[in-house]
Amino acid sequence: MAKALIVIDMQLDFCPGGRLAVAGGDEIVAPINDLMADFDAVVLTQDWHPHDHASFADNHPGAAAFSVVDMAYGPQVLWPAHCVIGTEGAGFHPALAADCADLVIRKGFRPQIDSYSAFYENDHRTPTGLAGYLRDRGMEDLAFVGLAHDFCVAWSAIDAAKLGFRATVIEDATRAIDLNGSREAAREDMSKAGVVLA
Repeated sequence: MAKALIVIDMQLDFCPGGRLAVAGGDEIVAPINDLMADFDAVVLTQDWHPHDHASFADNHPGAAAFSVVDMAYGPQVLWPAHCVIGTEGAGFHPALAADCADLVIRKGFRPQIDSYSAFYENDHRTPTGLAGYLRDRGMEDLAFVGLAHDFCVAWSAIDAAKLGFRATVIEDATRAIDLNGSREAAREDMSKAGVVLA
């Protein structure tokens, strides 16, 4: 069974000093690079937001960052503006071995809907095309690493399991935001979905 490493959102805005920094986010770059040689394919995802994205707290007058609002597709955390198309923060961490990637999937570029998962927008219906790409290449065994463990990594791994892929999260090569206990909740959700936590 061919194996793919799915590297989630290793971008400057999610690393220390970025607009939505995850503590220790830069610490996992070298371990991720080391893992790449063990896989038949490497896929990078990239958060890629227009400046007027609906998930940005700045675009909701009076709303605080990290508050939750109801969108047409369900509850949405309002984030500080991050990974805006064309900004330095949207770029990959410079130490990431991005040249090893077979594919880069950009997500979150539709202004009115967020996209945590590498497979679907947050409506759980609009696909990114990643599942078809992986199946066409015979990739059924997927390992997930990157940022952030409790949001984009977890949503991606859960969707992979639901789609019938073998999904593993290599937790040492992730870091979490841990918003109100979200890391442990994500671990429980992943386990229930059949994701292996390694």
